Parts: sequence; structure tokens; C-alpha cells
Amino acid sequence: MQRLLAVATMAAACLIAVPAQADMDSVFSNTVVSRYPDGGWVKHWFNRDGTYAAQFSDGRRLSARWQVNGERVCLTHIRPNMLIPRFCTTMVDADVGETWQSRDPLGRRVQNVLIAGREP
Repeated sequence: MQRLLAVATMAAACLIAVPAQADMDSVFSNTVVSRYPDGGWVKHWFNRDGTYAAQFSDGRRLSARWQVNGERVCLTHIRPNMLIPRFCTTMVDADVGETWQSRDPLGRRVQNVLIAGREP
């Protein structure tokens, strides 16, 4: 159970991978992939209707609602339930193929990339 909550929290933390407001259209038709040093990954999909989905390398899935709040993107209605009911993080400006580093809630480094297309 603790592992599941930690993984769900990590997925939400990877939202730093979301392009900035001016380029939000690019994320709707593409996939954000967050890669961990241990080989694990999380794929993130943001939909125009405010829904969000994530898939982990081990097959688990996460869903939520997203909204932009100033310079931040926030997740709510996260399923399965997490320790936190809402998670917000600063957005970054990214183009397809661009990579950048961030950290998950446990302080571990993750490398993010915006991949062309809605990769399953």
C-alpha cells in the first residue's frame, strides 16, 4: 500500500513536464514521458476536457482532473486516492523532443521528455 501511494505521488510530481500555458496545445496531442534512473517510467496524457491519465512502466494507471492556476498546473480528483487531494507544480516551456530534469516528491531525479503523438 505504501509503495502504491509513493508511485502515485511520483506520477503527480512529474507534471513539471507539462509545457507552459502558451504551448499547452502541444501537450494535448503528445505524450510526456518521465524516466527514472532505475529504468522505470511514467507516461502522462493531458486532454483538452481537463482529464489526465498516467501509465506506469509496471502497468498501473492513474487518472485525475487538471487545471491551470497561474503558472502552475494542478491535479485534483486523483484516482487511486493519494495522500494529498490536490497536487500543483510549476509548468515549463518545452517543445517536442526536448528533455529536462526534475525531482519527484521523494527527491529523486527524473528526466522528462515531450514525445510526438499519443503513445500508448
